[in-house]
Amino acid sequence: MDQANGLLSCKTCLITGATNGIGRVAAVELARMGAELFLTYRDKVRADETVAEIRNRTGSQKVHLLHANLGSQQQIRRAAQEFLSTGRPLHVLINNAGLGNSRRIMSEDGIEMVFAVNHLAYFLLTMLLLDRIMHSAPARIVNVASEAHRFGTINFDDLGGERRYRTFGNYGQSKLANILLTYELARRLSGTGVTVNCLHPGTIGSGLWLNNGSLMQAMMKAAKPFLKTPERGARTIIYLASSPEVEGVSGKYYANCKEKTSNKESHDLTVARRLWEVSERMTGLLA
Repeated sequence: MDQANGLLSCKTCLITGATNGIGRVAAVELARMGAELFLTYRDKVRADETVAEIRNRTGSQKVHLLHANLGSQQQIRRAAQEFLSTGRPLHVLINNAGLGNSRRIMSEDGIEMVFAVNHLAYFLLTMLLLDRIMHSAPARIVNVASEAHRFGTINFDDLGGERRYRTFGNYGQSKLANILLTYELARRLSGTGVTVNCLHPGTIGSGLWLNNGSLMQAMMKAAKPFLKTPERGARTIIYLASSPEVEGVSGKYYANCKEKTSNKESHDLTVARRLWEVSERMTGLLA
């Protein structure tokens, strides 16, 4: 991928969670580099505002929308098919959309929502698009994880927190799952020309936790002066999506555009393979 202006000229990027926060900043910057963008969205008003911002700030008209609530596997499948039907290559997939819930909420598929959106949506969308990504190689998959993975563990006996739901424990589990997926997929794609990396964007002053009542909103407001801006938080996403410095680098975890060591469980091959199989079953990719 070329350096300087036009860094992503003739490249196609698909970004989830691109209508807010770090995803929106990344979308603007990748468009500025010349990428053709496909952005998933839930809220049409916010999506249209994002497209307008990208066009106004970069002059790019190559911005397309894909409607998908990532808590719905049916909608993920529909969005993936809509993209595939365009016939466009896919050089960069950025799995960025995420959420945090202070209470246990179920998706329409009967899956705890944080695990459904933060992990299974990454897994399902990636698998549905993987053939196109491989045919577009050299290509990159970038998964937005978090340092929160350090207070999570993969509890196969209670993935959805039915027995005990812990706000930060279940969120941490989903972010650990992002890293395990990244490492396992990188192993499986070795030699294909497709790289897979993940990152911690920093603790961002965004809307991630603002749907959790007045107490959480007050806590986030009080913490905001100490949090990263979305502009700073997006830097590592942009770096992994575009920089020649990581061309050919795969299966790594980054923070502040530098490689970082993730926790011990994230390197457990047995956990990674079991999580892969469980994810296949939970997404209907394995009968």
